[in-house]
Amino acid sequence: MTSSEVGGRDHGEPTIAEDLMLVLFEPRTGHIHGEGTLFYPLAGAILSELALDERIALDQSRSALSAAVTASGEPPADPLLQDTWDRIAAKPQRVHTLLAAVGPSLRTPVLDRLVENGHVTRSKGRFLKIFPTTTLADGGTGRRQVLMEQLRPVFVDGVEPNPRIAVIGALLSANGSLYALHREIPWSGDVHRRGKQLEKGDWGAQGVGRAVGLAAATVALTSVTSAAAIASTS
Repeated sequence: MTSSEVGGRDHGEPTIAEDLMLVLFEPRTGHIHGEGTLFYPLAGAILSELALDERIALDQSRSALSAAVTASGEPPADPLLQDTWDRIAAKPQRVHTLLAAVGPSLRTPVLDRLVENGHVTRSKGRFLKIFPTTTLADGGTGRRQVLMEQLRPVFVDGVEPNPRIAVIGALLSANGSLYALHREIPWSGDVHRRGKQLEKGDWGAQGVGRAVGLAAATVALTSVTSAAAIASTS
């Protein structure tokens, strides 16, 4: 069984945040779906991975808006995860505060990793020979296709996901980006309902599922709030 078929992350395997961004990357256009609120699901992915690795503990008695997260175990070796773990270790954090604090700085390092590992290519240019531009393209490693092949049956056929795929599916749904993937995951009422089930964290170990559920609930709330704010200024 390969690392892509199991729930845990083997050494050298991308973080959930990397895989989430790769799924959101659209090879046909070179754009990343949900750019305006991308930092919320990326932060949710980091929090969820720390929960899967049992490096954080969650207050089970509170809601998504007020649940506190505390550090447990040893700090993760991966710098992308350790920055968030260090913040929690220094002081317990509420989920919504944590996502808002760590999310905005995640896009650049996560995208850098996708480029470094060859999953996405990045080229620089100039529009009208004046304005600098950056073009992203599929790197041809096939990892995005593997991820989509695991996600599609979860949403379309109701197949039980492994924890990593469940996290990605929950955050796609929570951020409102699932419909944007309709070319690869045909949109339907069942797909929408399955996404909402994943958001609730009704799978796997209770503590892990609840951590992911709280992260997804916070992502959903903050994404809706941000969208409303953008609409009010347009």
